Amino acid sequence: MKLKMYQVDAFTDKLFTGNPAAVVILESSLKDNEMQSIAFENNLSETAFVSIHESPIYIRWFTPSIEVDLCGHATLASARILFEHYPELAGKEINFNSKSGILKITKNEDDLCLNFPEDKPVSLELDPLFKEILGIEPLQLLRGKDDYLAIFENQKQIEQIKPNFLLLSRLDSRGLVVSAPGDEVDFVSRCFYPEAGIEEDPVTGSAHTMLTPYWAKKFNKDKLEANQLSKRGGKLNCTLANKRVFISGKSVIYFDGIISIV
Repeated sequence: MKLKMYQVDAFTDKLFTGNPAAVVILESSLKDNEMQSIAFENNLSETAFVSIHESPIYIRWFTPSIEVDLCGHATLASARILFEHYPELAGKEINFNSKSGILKITKNEDDLCLNFPEDKPVSLELDPLFKEILGIEPLQLLRGKDDYLAIFENQKQIEQIKPNFLLLSRLDSRGLVVSAPGDEVDFVSRCFYPEAGIEEDPVTGSAHTMLTPYWAKKFNKDKLEANQLSKRGGKLNCTLANKRVFISGKSVIYFDGIISIV
């Protein structure tokens, strides 16, 4: 079996920055273990599998080690491929079916906009474990659907964090997000997911479904600019409206090719 595969740098307008995702186009069904093996072989934070033979188009996301219920950057990457290479399927907007429900993606010139359900984090009591993990005590600790969220005072603290990944991997969550007000944007963040095979994710769209409602309430505004402070870096424009989070960003296609599954 031969499958069409692309790689896209998401949430960036410059190659070799942002978050790279593989996009595999499926014209027929593929076994779960085969999808997981492809994701492991790709060794990217996410590989998206886009079933264009289904209506609506079904999308699934795999890290090198597990399947996840929602991934922002690989959804943006998948939409970029459909808009550019499968326009007869994409139309003016794409409605992906997924384990997180219907996900709508629209195109606005060079930007793509993801329409995701909000993940409103709940405040928790501070746990000394998080100071041990991060080397500094957060101002506030919260928990979303999938991740813990630790809030800090300023951007410099976020930049200087060096997590203890062994301790972090033992948390009862997908991962840990750290965030603070930004120097030049509304807020900054970093995202750590060692249990999913990703120590630090370059740019995490799904985490912004939790970050956006938190900072929207703090700043009392619905439109926010965000920067994820990984080595590759990534910029996102986020809007909160009717319990949905709209995340806009650019993307760059790195390659397209054919993979063979024997």
